[in-house]
Amino acid sequence: MRTYSLDDVHETRKRRDSWWTVYFVDPVACRVALVVANRTQITPNELTVFSLVLGTISAAFLATDRLAAGAVLFYLSFMIDCVDGKIARLKGTGTPFGLWLDYVGDRVRVVLCAAGLAYGQYALTGDAGYIVLGATVAVLDLFRYVNAPQMKRVREVIREGRAEAEVEPGLVPAPREGRPVRRMPSFMRRLNRFLARRRVRSHLISGIEFHAAVFVIAPLIGAPALIPISVVASVLLLANEIFLVYRMWLFARRHSVPRESREHVLV
Repeated sequence: MRTYSLDDVHETRKRRDSWWTVYFVDPVACRVALVVANRTQITPNELTVFSLVLGTISAAFLATDRLAAGAVLFYLSFMIDCVDGKIARLKGTGTPFGLWLDYVGDRVRVVLCAAGLAYGQYALTGDAGYIVLGATVAVLDLFRYVNAPQMKRVREVIREGRAEAEVEPGLVPAPREGRPVRRMPSFMRRLNRFLARRRVRSHLISGIEFHAAVFVIAPLIGAPALIPISVVASVLLLANEIFLVYRMWLFARRHSVPRESREHVLV
């Protein structure tokens, strides 16, 4: 059986990832993945299930007001969830079912932990604000992970339409007069290059940072921090989603092939 090195594991990391993952999860997950790959026969799907079990226990701790323990277990659950992908890429053992299990497992973990956190604090204080908090966290998470693949699909459809239009000359529309293509400001380009060298994605508030704020950072600080930190994280996540939708709209407006051109090509 092949013996893997830490460099091999590092090759399985995503080219760009969330800053929370890059700085606070990957340094641990890579070393755990190395041990799992070299010393066990554990499969990626088994790791995904184990991650979900840890997430469920985290929800139980949050529901019983053991916030620090719940936060640690949520972190461990997420870390193991990163390990399963690394093992799949390292050994080439990923499967379509594994992708589905990983995606659904993430959503189940967040819903359980949001419900556990809301129930635990409501039972303790009687403050209905915690119920609203739990519902908001669950809805935002579901929106984020429904919206992302749909935006990706829109971009793919536009690119496919342009590729079809380019089969015949003259069907790809010229840039609209009076509307020059907007270039990213120079300081943004420099920031993006700076982040890229460190494997950090340019949108700094994503679902992962949202989860870390609500289920790790806030519980570790304590109950008084739950609502303020969750509200700030929710607003930032929503703002990021609006910005991404706006960028998608600009992309669609700039690159969409006119309907009559698409119909001409597809006939």
